[in-house]
Amino acid sequence: MARLPIIAIIAATIAGLAAFVPANAPARDYLILVAGDCGTAANKVLRDTGGQLLSAQPSSDGQTCIVTVLVQGNGERPRKVTVRVPM
Repeated sequence: MARLPIIAIIAATIAGLAAFVPANAPARDYLILVAGDCGTAANKVLRDTGGQLLSAQPSSDGQTCIVTVLVQGNGERPRKVTVRVPM
């Protein structure tokens, strides 16, 4: 039952936001193009290091991913490794 009011609120919000975008404005002014996602980059780092994924996020330049993994040593405390990988 709570779904209906939530859907109505979301629909009203989207309709209200449309009023702020000029009808003749090109779409490129309102879209952020991303070259890819960080999933492939994270998988490559995991394969190369054998670590456990902590985070993977795009960098501010949109061309690389910042991947952080925990790498287990031989009987040592795991070390945190952060790598920049192209998308």
